[in-house]
Amino acid sequence: MTTLADILRGIEGGTFPTPDLEVEVVPAPSEREACVVAFTAHIVVAADVTAEWVADRVPAGDLSAPLNPPFLFALEQLTGRRVNAIDAMLLAPALADAAERAIAVDGLTEFTDQTHPRIERAWRYRDGVRAYADPYGGLVVIGNGLAGRLECALEVPERARGKGHGRRLARAARALIPADAHIWAQVSPGNAASLRTFLAAGYTPVGSEALLTS
Repeated sequence: MTTLADILRGIEGGTFPTPDLEVEVVPAPSEREACVVAFTAHIVVAADVTAEWVADRVPAGDLSAPLNPPFLFALEQLTGRRVNAIDAMLLAPALADAAERAIAVDGLTEFTDQTHPRIERAWRYRDGVRAYADPYGGLVVIGNGLAGRLECALEVPERARGKGHGRRLARAARALIPADAHIWAQVSPGNAASLRTFLAAGYTPVGSEALLTS
């Protein structure tokens, strides 16, 4: 049986789901989460529901319905979870060149304050969380999130915004993972500044997701 992890690893390797106007149902990736993820002309519902339950609520060929409030609310009610957000998914390969990696992480130091709000939030959604700080008070946080994928999140203090620090942190995330890996970022579509930051750091939009958490 295909899993969400299989689909995401395939995308990391350049293989996307077939754009067949279908809604695919796969198991929930973990006890912690379920989700609806959208790719070009293909939707994946990763939750402990049946294909029949989904088909009863999604008209054939309607790829907007699974990410609209009525369907997501029904999924919330059935799973006992809540929709955290609907985000754009962005993906980037690791920086493979050793010199590039060294430059990207220059000035970063490991951040170990587990009480920091950004770190506490990361642990709610990810495993193996690591955080690094830059000299300007910015943070880049990395961990294994949805279906085990490597994810990053950034925090740039207001006083340091607009100076390229976010872009440098997003690029640093690509150097803080194994050289043969990929890193994902989830960004609200309305957060144009953050989208521009990740695009400038070499990330590519690959889809959108509605994450349901307990």
